[in-house]
Amino acid sequence: MDEHASDREPIDQARADLLLVVRCQLGERAAFDDLIRRWSGSLHRYALKLCNDPELADDLTQEVWLRALQGLGKLREAAQFRAWLFGIAHRCFMDRLRTRYAMPVDSGIDLDELATVEAHDDDEDLERALAVGMASLPLVEREVLTLFYLEELSLGDIAAALGIPLGTVKSRLFRARTLLRKYIAPEASRS
Repeated sequence: MDEHASDREPIDQARADLLLVVRCQLGERAAFDDLIRRWSGSLHRYALKLCNDPELADDLTQEVWLRALQGLGKLREAAQFRAWLFGIAHRCFMDRLRTRYAMPVDSGIDLDELATVEAHDDDEDLERALAVGMASLPLVEREVLTLFYLEELSLGDIAAALGIPLGTVKSRLFRARTLLRKYIAPEASRS
């Protein structure tokens, strides 16, 4: 196996996205179908991590694709498609939250208020604790963790997707890791 194959994979994916976007902008319907097949799983996973509601995640994913279809012709930097798409997803989710709850997005959870889980004996317990810990995080921190670790967006792409400065992404990621660490391993975070 080529030791550099994994290094080329993100470049190859970005190139494939670039070509699909250009084909879409030229009016090829099949290219948009290919984009949907390629990114719907990631979008749905992202929406589900944020809202913990499968039906709402389905609706949000559909809404993202509708907005993407409407705006794809205006996308000037086709190479930034991934960040652009997750930016649409972020705005769809925030719009839905505003109308659904009519309150600020940040829950204001304090570090000391997070529940803790006992020590974990195996990977299954740790995985369960991570899922519960992620669900307990404030939305902005959960979103940054999801984009960085699960969707593997770069810090720059996250900043572009969320429309926030790079320094804010870094501080949210740091806070999210700290909150999650406190939840997963409370005894380690006290020292």
